[in-house]
Formats: sequence, C-alpha cells, structure tokens
Amino acid sequence: MALNLKRKRGEETRSRKAQKLEEDSDISDNGSQVDGSEDEVMQDVSGDEGDEEWGGVGDEVQTVNPARNEPSSSKTKKPPTGQELRAIREATDLYRSSSFKLQIDALLPNNVAVPYCSPLPTEDTNWKVAFEAPDDITLVGSWPNKISVKPKDGQTYGVDVAVQMPDSLFQEKDYSNGRFFQKKAFYLAALANSIRNLKSGLNVDVHYESTSGDPRLTKLVLVPKSDGSQADFTKLNARVCIIPTISTNSPIPLHRLSPAHANIRANSTKTSEEGTHSPTPMYNNALLTSFSPKPHLLSTYNDIHSIPAFADALSLVRIWANQRGFGEGSRLCVKGFESSGPLWCGLLELVIDGEEPSTSATSKRKPLGKGLSSYQLFKAVLDCLAKHDFTKHPALIKSTANHKFSVTEFKEHHSATLVDSSSLVNLIAYIPLGSLDLLRHEASKTLEILNSASLAVDPFTDVFLHDHRDTATRFDVIFQVDLSTAKARKSSLHQSLDFGSPTNYLFYNMNAILRKALGDRTHSVAFLQPSSTPSNPSTRPLTQAHPSTSSTIFIGLVLDPNNAFQLVQHGPAADSTDNEALNEFRELWGSKSEMRRFKDGRITESVVWDVKTADERSHVPAMVVRHILQWHFGLDEDHVQTWQSAYDSVIRLPKEIAARYVQLAAGSGIGFKGAIKAFDGLVKAVKALDDKLPLSLISVSPVSESLRYTSTFNPVPLTPSLAASLPPNARYSQPISIVFEFEKSAKWPDDLRAIQKIKLAFFESIAAGLMESVSGLKASVVLGSGDLKEGNNELLDKAFLEIVTPEGWAFHARIWHDREATLLDRILDDKGPLPHIFVSKKRKQAERKGKEYLDAVEAKEVYDRRYLHAPRHHRAIAALSHQYSAFSGTCRLVKRWFASHWLLGGHVSEEVVELLCAQLFVGDGKFVGSDLEIPASTLAVVPSTKERGFAMVIRFLSEWKWEDGGVWVCLYGPRKEEEAEGEEASKSDLPKASTAGAWIVSTEVDQGGKMWSKGGPDAIVARRVRALAGAAWKYLQTVEDGPFNVKGLFIHPTEDYDFLVRLNPSVLPRYVHNVAADEKLLSKNGKFANAVAKNQDQELVRPGFDPARSLFNDLQTTYSDTFRIFYDPYGGDTFGAVWDPTLKDPRPFRVLGGFSSVPTKEENGKAGDRGLVTLNDVGVLGEIRRLGSGLVKSVVKRYS
Repeated sequence: MALNLKRKRGEETRSRKAQKLEEDSDISDNGSQVDGSEDEVMQDVSGDEGDEEWGGVGDEVQTVNPARNEPSSSKTKKPPTGQELRAIREATDLYRSSSFKLQIDALLPNNVAVPYCSPLPTEDTNWKVAFEAPDDITLVGSWPNKISVKPKDGQTYGVDVAVQMPDSLFQEKDYSNGRFFQKKAFYLAALANSIRNLKSGLNVDVHYESTSGDPRLTKLVLVPKSDGSQADFTKLNARVCIIPTISTNSPIPLHRLSPAHANIRANSTKTSEEGTHSPTPMYNNALLTSFSPKPHLLSTYNDIHSIPAFADALSLVRIWANQRGFGEGSRLCVKGFESSGPLWCGLLELVIDGEEPSTSATSKRKPLGKGLSSYQLFKAVLDCLAKHDFTKHPALIKSTANHKFSVTEFKEHHSATLVDSSSLVNLIAYIPLGSLDLLRHEASKTLEILNSASLAVDPFTDVFLHDHRDTATRFDVIFQVDLSTAKARKSSLHQSLDFGSPTNYLFYNMNAILRKALGDRTHSVAFLQPSSTPSNPSTRPLTQAHPSTSSTIFIGLVLDPNNAFQLVQHGPAADSTDNEALNEFRELWGSKSEMRRFKDGRITESVVWDVKTADERSHVPAMVVRHILQWHFGLDEDHVQTWQSAYDSVIRLPKEIAARYVQLAAGSGIGFKGAIKAFDGLVKAVKALDDKLPLSLISVSPVSESLRYTSTFNPVPLTPSLAASLPPNARYSQPISIVFEFEKSAKWPDDLRAIQKIKLAFFESIAAGLMESVSGLKASVVLGSGDLKEGNNELLDKAFLEIVTPEGWAFHARIWHDREATLLDRILDDKGPLPHIFVSKKRKQAERKGKEYLDAVEAKEVYDRRYLHAPRHHRAIAALSHQYSAFSGTCRLVKRWFASHWLLGGHVSEEVVELLCAQLFVGDGKFVGSDLEIPASTLAVVPSTKERGFAMVIRFLSEWKWEDGGVWVCLYGPRKEEEAEGEEASKSDLPKASTAGAWIVSTEVDQGGKMWSKGGPDAIVARRVRALAGAAWKYLQTVEDGPFNVKGLFIHPTEDYDFLVRLNPSVLPRYVHNVAADEKLLSKNGKFANAVAKNQDQELVRPGFDPARSLFNDLQTTYSDTFRIFYDPYGGDTFGAVWDPTLKDPRPFRVLGGFSSVPTKEENGKAGDRGLVTLNDVGVLGEIRRLGSGLVKSVVKRYS
C-alpha cells in the first residue's frame, strides 16, 4: 500500500506509535533513527559520513498536537539541548525542509534508518515513496551459476538475491535528482524492517552494506544465526545479499541514462534550461546497475553452457585477481574493485566475443572463439589487460542487440570504459585510473613470469598460490595518509553528487591529480584500503543510514625506473601561445612552478626538485606526492607518512659525524664517486712508475664493495686532521682492496715461497716510488693480517701493500701471478710435483695428509677466490649497479640486515649476499651485460627502490628451501639452453645442501655454488637465517596495521644465546656504525672518554684496524669445537654465543679432546665418576675475559 507523504501529521504520529507498540522485544530500546544525508555544502573531508547524520531525538515517542505542532506535555519547557539544536539545524540544512524531515521520520520505526542519498527533496517535492510486494525474486550472481570462488581472509560467500521492485512505484521523471534512489532506499528500509521482525521466521542479523561506499548502491546483508532451525544456513559459510532491482519495462526511460545526460540539478530553478547542466555519467551508471543483475545472470549462464572452458577460466581469473587484492578482504585491497564480479565475466566475454563493430577500428579486438582451453582464455584476459588501454580506447563488448549509447558518449564522459554485453553498465566506471594502471601492471608481471625462459621458480605457485597483497614487495614507495583534515582546493558540489558522496569524489579526484602530477614517473598510483575489518566492517547496523569510511588510506607507487628520479619537470615554453596549458601547469604545481632558463638555452615553466645526496634522489617521487597533497588537499607532512628516510638512516652515519665528514673531506670527494676517483688517481700514479719497476703494470682490478656501490655505508676518506676531530670510536678507515697484474715474465721463480718474497720486493719498490712521486702519500708493506686462520702456511699469499692517499683514502693492494696456480696444482696432482718421478700409492696417501699438501689446498682455494672469482664477481656486480638503480641500495640494506643480526662476515660472506640480491634483478639473464633497452614487461618484475628490493629478499629468505637445492643466478648472461632444458633438470644440476655450507648459490663460473658459501652458513646458521627472515617478513606486514618502526627490523634479539660478551664501546673504532649507537658516546668528550689509551693519538689513521673483529676471529678459530659465536661487524658491542650441546653430556676423558673440560660432579657437589668429564664453561668464559683484556667489559652467562 502506498504511503502518501502529504497526509496529516496526526495520522503519521498514530501510525508511528502503533508500529512502535507492535515491535517485538528483540528490538533495541536505545536504537535511534539515523537517516541524515551528506551536507549540501559537500565538504571534501574523509571520515565517517555518519557524523553528518541525525542521531534521533530520543527513545520516547511524543504525541504531537496537529494544530499547534507542540508536544502535549505539561512539563516546564526547557531550552533545547545541543543534540536537539543539531537535529533542528540538520533538518534545515540536510533536508532543506523541516516538514519533509518529520514526514520521512514517521514512515518507519525509530530504530531503522532509511539510507537516503543526496540530493534530497526540496519544499516543492510532490512525489511518493511506498512499499509493495516485489514483482520477482531471483537468485543472481555467481552462486546460481556455480562459479563462486573462495573469498580471501576467511570471509563468507555472497549469495545475491535480486528483489525486483514493482513498476507501479516509479514514474517517468524518477531518473532525475535522486528520486529513484530515494524510493529504492525506502523500499530497502521497509524490507529490512519486515525481515528483522520475528514474525518473518528468519532468524538472521540484518545489516546495510554500500558497494564502494556509495549510498546509492546500498543493499541488505542477512547473516545467519546458528540456532539449528530450518532457516539456519550457517553451514553454507555464506551470507545473503538482497539487491533491489528494477525491470527494463519500468517507466524510467533508458535513453535518459546515457553518459551525456544531466540528471542532477543541484541548484536548479524553474527557469533553468537542461543545456546549462553538466552531464552526470557516474550517477547514470549507478542507476543503470539496478537494471543489470538479471541480464548479467542470463548472459553468464549462456556463456557457461556455450563455452566449455568459460567457468574454469573465470575461476582462474578471479583467483588471480583475489590474490592481488582486486576484490574484497580484511587486508589492504585496491580501491574500486569491491563487488567486481561482473568485471571478470565481462573481460572473458571481451576476449571471446570481441568488441562491438561501432568501436574504432584501430583498437578493435577480434574474437578468439569458443574452443580455447581455460588456461588459454586466462592468458588471453591477461594479454587484454596488459595491452588494451581502456582510457584511450573504450571497449563495448559485442552484444546480440545494438548498444544503446554510442562509444563517443562514453569516451567523452567516462575516464575509462568497458560496457557489458547487455549494454547497461560501464563495468570500470567506479575504478580509479590509478587502480586500472595497477591491474595492467600486474597482468604484465604475470605474463612475464609465465613466458619467462627461466624455470627455477614454479610459475603456478607464484601466479595462483602466493598472496601478492603485501605492500612491501608490491610497491616501490608506500604512503600512509590521514585524510581526516583533507579539503580540496577546488571542490565541486555537482561532482560530489555525481560520485555519490564527498568521500568517493575526494578519492577519485586525489587519485587523478596524483596520477597527472607523477606522469611517466610511475606505472601505477594505487589507493588501498581494506574492504572490511573487525574495527571497520563493510556492513553497518540498520540504525546507521550511511556507510562509514576509514580516514586512513594507503597510496602505493609502482615506479618507472627510467623516468622516476628525474630532478626537473618541464612545462610549456616561455614563448608558448597556449595560455591554457601554461595556466594548467601552474595550477597543478602551485608554488613549485617557476620560469627557468636551462643550459641549452630553453626557457620553460618547470619544477625542480632539490636533493643533497645521491640517496635522496630516490625520494623524488615521494616529494612530488607530498607537495601535491599539501597544495591541493591541505595535508601537511604530519598527515603523510612514508618510510624511505627511516631506511636511509640505517645505512648512514649519524648526522653529527656525517656533518664533520662533509665539512672536512668535501674537497676530496666522498661517497662512491669519491672512492672511484681516488682509485683512478692511484692507478695513474702506479702506472707512472713503469720506469722504476722491473715489469710493466698491465691492469689494476678493483675487488672491493666500496668500488661497486654495494658497501653498507658510503665510503669516506679519513685524514689525520679529520680523525683528530672525531671521537675515538668513530675513526675507522675502511681499506679498499685492489689487485695488481704485471706483464708475464720468465724471471719469476718456480718456487711458491720464493714468489712470495719477490712480491715483497715489488711492494717495496712501488711504495718507495709512490711516496716519492705523490706528496703526502703513505705506503707500507704488511706481511699478514694477523688472523689465526692463516697460521704458518708459507704457501699462502699473505702480504699486501697498504696505501693511504693524501686525501685519506686507504687501499690494500695485492699482486696476481698466474704461475702460482700451476705450482699449486702440481702439489695437488696425483702424480706429485715432479711427474717424471714415480711415487708409490702408499706415499701418495701419506703426502695427502702432510702439511705441504694441506697448505696447498688452502692456498689454492684462496688463490681462486681472490684472483679469479673476485675480479669477475666485482665487474658483474658493478655492471648491475649501473643497470638497475635499486640494486645498490638493496644490497646495502640486506647486508645491514645480515650484519645487525650478527651473521655477516663471520657466517655469511658479503659476496653471497650480493648474489642473492642479484637473482631478483637478473631473472633469466636475458639482458645482463646487454646494451639493449630493457622492455617494460621485464622491468615490471624488478624493484625500482631499495626498500622494495629489501622486502623481496627478506621474503625469499623466509621461503627458500635450501635443503632441496640451491639457487642459480644468471650473473654473467643468459643461461645456456642445455642448462635449462627443464625444471627438474636444472634442479638436478645443483648439489644438495651440506652441513659445511648449506647454501648453494651457483653461477656460470661457479656451477658448484660453493665459492662464496663454503665457509658458511652451515645448516644451523641457515635455519637461523630463515627463522629471522620469517620474523622480519611478518613484521613487514604490520605496516598496514598501525605504527611501523623500520629500526625494529634491525634490532637483534639476544634471548637465545647461552652467554654474551659485552665490549667497551669507547675503544671500538667502528662503533659509529652501530645500528643503535649511543649518541653520547659519539661526542668528543663522551662518558668513556677517559678510558681512551694514552698512545691512541700517536697514530690516528689505521686502515682496517678493528679490534672487535680481530677478537671475534680469534675466538671463532680457537673455540670452533666449543661454541658458535655471532657478532655484528658494523660497530657491534656484543658477542653472542651458544655452546655445542653435545659437550654438556658427560663423556670419557681423552687427551686432546678439543675443548676445555672438567670432571663431572654429583648433585651434592662431590666428585663423581673420575673417568667422565664435561664442558668447563666457567674456565672458557674466564679465558675469554683474559683474551679480551681492555676490550671486554663483561661476560654475561645466561644459560649453562
């Protein structure tokens, strides 16, 4: 029965009271009607739109006197409360009519809100809202067609029910000014009120839910209660969504809903003409969705039964999309893809049936036919998404009937267009362009993985099983933005009404402006928000008319490394006659836009981004975003958070120390460029000594991470004057390793020991010549590093030349002589060093256990690593640093992570870390060392910032099953075909992990994969790395949950160690590199300044001097059979160690047992069995104190 809004107030009151009395006991007494709408002013602020809604006037129902319109109460009148004043104001502001407010309040009980939307009716409203029994109820969506896929994050399936509203409720003009949506809202509220009544027999919880936060797309959600009744459907793990629809035969004319029609007249007058109003494409599209559920159901049904692989292909597409956040979930999802089921069906129809002939011929997609397999259709959809630009080329899916609206209308009024086969809805109208860009990018990435020649990674797992919603490995730059105070510089009431709410318009407008400002710097600018969380669910109670929106949004940038870090953005030229373009550029950039003259003579309007260091250049995209949000939306830096600077801080010196370096060493150059410049200068100086040396210098090969851009900290010089200004614990000078290669000569001796002596003579000549030719240079010959591992091996190449340039750069130079390898091979050969002399088999076996043979084995390993593999590795890594802008920073962060968790150097070599990072960049090696431009599809899978690269390495380490085989890194070019014939074959090429060196990291020149991992990590440490990486990966996921502290990734837990050795920070030259250094200790007069040795100032610059590292190496060598020790080589002030658990069990005493032992004792303290001994942990800890006298502050025993 229709309810006339023009009826008397007295009748309304009686009706309302009667309904109130008939309510069942399960209705909440304190429920209030919340039926307000958006403010007419349409403030562009994010937050709970319900804040602008009326909260009701209380629980009491007062009888109103129709004549005087006053409560019939004899109580003394009180001044209105604040809530009542707000209700009065909103009755005027929101509804523009207090009588209309009272009338719609009377239609429903006080605890069911009507989800009316803007624009609301005016005083002149003369139409009805009513409820009648639906004409038709149809099960629609994926459920009836049996194509539902499992939702993410444990959410329930959605069962859509289309309730067709009777045509008699609508009039021809209901398309205008929201009349249809007001009637639909009332119909939905009346339906909700009936369902929630116990008399309905449905024991369910009833909620509202608005797709994409648009009040016009509100539906009812029925959640079952587990009561065992006949109506209980909890076992289905589903919820029922009731969607009001309308038939195509309704009085509303479809031709009035074209994108070009203007159906909102917010400020209309009786004399205004239609032509003066702007089109409302989003509004019209929202209205058309009410026609679409049933046609979509029938269209999908026909496709399933006419195309054998359609259902399976659709499942693959939807699973792929859900794994990448193009759907709903409690984690961060891509904005615009809520309730996007029809989109995936539409894409499949597009590739199968093709485009409508009316579409432009240049972009027309030809149909693929119906005989393809599900996988072929899946790849065809990805190819369509990756290559078809829906913004430039609107796509109208081929339809059995002609499309109702022309492609020109869609192109002019929609940013992107994909019209379904029913010719009703633009399926991508609500998706921001940045989100569409991300969809295209993800499709390109997936195609690159599927088409890759490398079979080291299972594509099925990566494409369908991995959850790719994590922001850390997906986006190069991430922002967390608080929109609670956001207000657009230029707002439009008409646009807000067109988009359904100010919040939706704010999102879309912000995304469009950011996308325009970033331009070709990015592949995608995506907005991310969870579609539903426990604290902010997508559903809302019936007492809340409008959806609540979180004020926090995440912005993810996928950068184009070729353009992302440009410092200058050029605009129109000064002599340009296009004033519109000039004004548009100035409007976009505001105060950053200025007229500049460049070196090539051009004078253009431009934007210049100032950076002080090379690391800051990677911040340029973030600078753009911050400026745009500040200029256009009033969001200062406190409301826009990113973590790039926090990551930078862990690989930088403290500000105070860095400032001194810049001040005193800036003239000579600092950083990687300064180190390379110093290396080039040294090479020239040495080559100038050819007349003073017996052999000519052929080449000088760099083998240092400081010269290949991968050292954790920027290399810096240290002069005596600079060292004097620094505290003692900040005077570390990192030496740069280089290798001299002289011309071949027969004058070299054939004895290994004699060769080492000849090298000393060369070093002496070079040192004398350099100090004579270069003023201020110091050079000295070092006979050994003092490492106990070197022992008394006379065959080992121990000596090196230490050079300190006048600018403070330190170098360690060695000489490569290829004759050494031949002589070592003779010792190691089965025939012995003299092949013509017969040696018995027994003698051969004895020689293999002799000192010379063992020394030769060690010397050959060092020779191969130092003179063959190290230069080759250096050149390959340096080339990657030039080819990929993010590679250098990724290596530096990953090294810092390994070091901060006490693994780098002692257990994991720096070279193997570089290889693990390289495998993320080189892929199948197709473009390694190539001058060809890397295609965008390949760059799509490569990180463009160090933060993303770091997260990808951490994820790899947490998932790597090194027990099953190693990793192949195409460091020197593409892998040969015979080496990659198949996945199983490639895996069989790699040896399995062993306890000596668990990691197998193979390259073309090291197919055994042990060159850089033979010394570790072993199986125990490798498991430790995986556990630490797993914890770090979980912590990286918390960036979406709340406050995220980057430094927390680099703070090492010490609870698992049996004992800790605390060092004195004041005597550690590298303490300045400590990840959590005490700033007070880094001042010249720190609290331990009086502990500095008196003779320390005599020689301030000592390259490579690190007493903590020396002590660590000695303890590791001496007690290798007793405990395993760990340490942070970058300024760590604590050692951590764990005892060998087998030594705690009593065992019989034997001479040279390999560890310090003590007789076992019984529980009463008396001596036990005299033949059994156990670990003497007290004695070992005492020895450590004595060995580290002056360096060790304390030894803390945690577990025995």
